Amino acid sequence: MKRNTAREIAVRLCFMLSENPIQASELLEHVFEPEYYASLALEDELFSELPGNQLTYISELISGIGLHNAELDEYVMRYSTGWDFDRISRTALAIIKVAMYEILYMPDIPSRVSVNEAVELAKHYEEDQTVPFINGLLGAFVKGEISQ
Repeated sequence: MKRNTAREIAVRLCFMLSENPIQASELLEHVFEPEYYASLALEDELFSELPGNQLTYISELISGIGLHNAELDEYVMRYSTGWDFDRISRTALAIIKVAMYEILYMPDIPSRVSVNEAVELAKHYEEDQTVPFINGLLGAFVKGEISQ
């Protein structure tokens, strides 16, 4: 499985995490239980291949986002200039949180890669006006928090 596919799965799981009052570890255990994962594959081609060596990456992202959720929300609120936090779709928020977590806590992934991948996912899942919002928010986040 390629990293961008694993990232897309992580976005979906981040979305699930925001929808359910469940711990990240429980969500990961449930989703990657072979029978359940196979049922997801029947519904969505994204889940047609098991993550294999990308499972560690997905698990780190989802566990980290679960632990740092409040911190990530604060960053989103700080850098979402001109957008009310409640106006941001849950999908866009999941995309943003995955990118922010990578930028903050996964130094082996260049920030520009995280931002670019978030923009590409947004093009697939979000309305046209949301894509530049995500790009701008993440660009400002990198400049404000990482490039200090």
